[in-house]
Amino acid sequence: MRDGFELNVLLRGLTLLLLSAACGASSLGLAVHVVPLDGDGGKTVRAHFTVITPSPCPDLSEVCAAGEDCEAHRTPLPYSYTKPSPGWCVRQWQKTVPSDYSAMLRLGPSAQFYVSINAEPKIRANNGKLNQPAYLALPPPLRARQNCPVDFHLSAKDLDGDKVRCRFARADKGECLSCTQHAFITLDEDKCILSFTGNAEPGHYFIYLMAEDLIPVPKISRVTDITPLSSVPLHLSLSVEEWTSSCSNEPKATDGTPEKHSVLFVMPFQEVKFSTNYKLDLESVLEVAAVGPPDLYRVGFVSIGPLATMTMAWVRSENNQTRLLPICFVSNTQSLQSELRCVWLYQRQMRTLPAGTELTCDNTEMTLVLPVTSFTGINLAELQLNSPTCPVSYNNTHLTAHIPLNGCGTKAVHSGSELVYTNTLKSVPPYSMIRRSPILMLPLACRIPGVQVRGPQYAVGVPTERETFGDLQVWIEFHLPGQGPLAKFTSKPRFRSNFQARKRRQAEIEPESKTARASGDNIVRAMELGSRVKQLDLYVMSNCSVDRAEMIVRDCTESDTKDFAESRPILKDGCMSSNSTLEVVTEKTNSKVYRLDMDAMATTGTTMYVQCNVHLCIATMPSDKCPDLCTRTGRSSTLVGSVFTSEYKIRSGPVSLVLTTAAPAVSTSGGAAPTILSTMPNTALTTETKTSSLTPKTTTKPITGTTIPPTSINTASNSTSRAPEMATAMTPGVILTAICIFFFK
Repeated sequence: MRDGFELNVLLRGLTLLLLSAACGASSLGLAVHVVPLDGDGGKTVRAHFTVITPSPCPDLSEVCAAGEDCEAHRTPLPYSYTKPSPGWCVRQWQKTVPSDYSAMLRLGPSAQFYVSINAEPKIRANNGKLNQPAYLALPPPLRARQNCPVDFHLSAKDLDGDKVRCRFARADKGECLSCTQHAFITLDEDKCILSFTGNAEPGHYFIYLMAEDLIPVPKISRVTDITPLSSVPLHLSLSVEEWTSSCSNEPKATDGTPEKHSVLFVMPFQEVKFSTNYKLDLESVLEVAAVGPPDLYRVGFVSIGPLATMTMAWVRSENNQTRLLPICFVSNTQSLQSELRCVWLYQRQMRTLPAGTELTCDNTEMTLVLPVTSFTGINLAELQLNSPTCPVSYNNTHLTAHIPLNGCGTKAVHSGSELVYTNTLKSVPPYSMIRRSPILMLPLACRIPGVQVRGPQYAVGVPTERETFGDLQVWIEFHLPGQGPLAKFTSKPRFRSNFQARKRRQAEIEPESKTARASGDNIVRAMELGSRVKQLDLYVMSNCSVDRAEMIVRDCTESDTKDFAESRPILKDGCMSSNSTLEVVTEKTNSKVYRLDMDAMATTGTTMYVQCNVHLCIATMPSDKCPDLCTRTGRSSTLVGSVFTSEYKIRSGPVSLVLTTAAPAVSTSGGAAPTILSTMPNTALTTETKTSSLTPKTTTKPITGTTIPPTSINTASNSTSRAPEMATAMTPGVILTAICIFFFK
């Protein structure tokens, strides 16, 4: 026996030596979940592969050869993310392989990696069934900061209740090709906690682990050498990045986010939904990266200032996935990553329904007829549907329920192309501390094929941006103080408090210089033809007419050049970047006005360009407000309880900083000076790109503007609206990119 084992190890070692000369690990993560097949006594297993590969994402054309028992998961909901660079994606498939299996796998022309499984059949003494190997959840690519120690709590489960141990893979056992153990990585084998000491140079590192299941023994037992029942692989990647600031500023998960290692039980055709909520004061969250089962919905990602949220949902349809399905997620910023969390979906096994059970579906209801003689000990009086108001009738032989598709708690969920109406017949006993009688939980489902689905009920049940905010346009204008459509607020302005100091108090007058506080009339009087503009009002405007809509300006930058090769911040995360910018208090919640002190800004030429990133928001509760980015004291519930538009990136044309048109006369009535406008083009061709976690979509459409009759136009140049040729100017904004944000309650 020993000679045979040594020969097997030797042959594996020679194979690895030959393979390692030509191949290296190119995955950023790999996990294999193994299910022994009863048909041949566990000599073969169903191996469920999940692999993370760098972008560009390879196809799955080579994972299944002709004649193999193999299935590639080509999901319409791909996992694809950006951090760490250059980005990554997830590929999944399942395949029947020998229980003792090792192979070099290939994805696409360049992605190759080695995998080893040891799951030889073992019959358990406690139940006489085949042993089920352990499950270890695959996290997104891990990120850490140089000189910042961090622990990664890996998540493990075992269907047999065995103890799961993690250890480093060993080349001498044929478990990996080149699996050097890094000095800056330690592993708590019993708790499966991977620790990074911080003492590593920036770069990408690979970690190869094996998960083993061991029969639990009492703590007082003297048994020290316990042979594992099986070993399955887990490959991880760690990106170490440079960092010079504090080590404690990573995004924090807030209330409503599932706890680590939690389990969500799923009935057939049930939809499981949860939210991930994060808060961070230092940076904005770029993405919530997740690795989970095929067809996991990831919708409603919103990142506004210090808050971020995303909703995940999964519908259990008929599938041949494993009973335990992990979902691991982190939030990524430009330079930080949150704590790793994993939750598990547990697909409950259901008994076969007794003979004589009938469930019929028509256009308006489903009808259940259930023989009750097979359910010994069930209290029929305790049975009810999702809604207790709907009656369930029964006699000595049968139970009958008429269940409307639009009532009694019936829910409609999507399973692939099908629309499925679901309800549950269950025992709801009165509250008691001890219960020994059995209970019933029976899922009911009526499935409607996609080709038969008609009408709006098959559409995604969330309002579109147009339905919520109207036919929305967002643009930038520039006006001299005291002029423009909001002149009554800018002529004698009130300014919000100092944003840089994080003390935003509504309508407080800032004790700025006399120039900053001067009225618009005085500023206009002081300007002469050919003089440099000393102050300019930046209008970020929208045409939204919804009363409770609020504009949120995430950031604005200015540049001397059209390509923004070098730019300087005007606002960042909703806060003024310096004392050269103040927000003018107005009564218009759907627009913003900022007073720019041009003498204090770092502009060097006579022309500048400005671009801003903008949302509009509606708080769903009348008592709530949309998040205040600058104070950064918002709650995740505020973010979840608000509806947002896409993020609009709007850019101005060239804005002259020299007055080339004579200043107008001041109104004798004491009102604002008359406005001098140039002509705004009738249309501007706009390319709007909306990217979602479901379906990317790119459209090109014209945005209709308004022609404003000019009071005075400089005929030297009339091809572009610019500030130099007028006392005030309107510059049509160009929407560069709109990142789609789904609405949810």
